[in-house]
Formats: sequence, C-alpha cells, structure tokens
Amino acid sequence: MAKPDNREDNPARIQNAIDNTMANLNEAEEYLDEHADEISAVDKESIESKNARRKESINGFIAEKQDETNAQE
Repeated sequence: MAKPDNREDNPARIQNAIDNTMANLNEAEEYLDEHADEISAVDKESIESKNARRKESINGFIAEKQDETNAQE
C-alpha cells in the first residue's frame, strides 16, 4: 500500500534548502573575495559558475515554496 502524500512540511524543507544554498553561495563569494588572486583562473571560473547555478536554484526554490504555500491555503 502506498503512503499518503504528506506535503505539510514542504515549505519548511524548501526554506531549509534555500538557507543552505544561500550559505554555500555566501561562503564561496567570501572565499573569492579573500583568495581570488591566489587561485587559478579555471578555479575562479568554476566557483563563479557554481554560484550562478546556486542563484538559479534559489530562485527556483522560492517559486516552489510559494507554490507549496499557496497549495496549502
């Protein structure tokens, strides 16, 4: 028998994902600020690319959280 779909905690789980992604983004930006002159151009580009994807993910999480919140109302 399949478990019932319990989505009550989805907004909280999505917020947790937003918080974690923001923390990783901020940590990477701080690292670049402090060590940009010490790392290779390839590594710098890699970190910048990851941060761009993190920003896209955050925007997606925010939209998903809004959808979940609206669905619960």
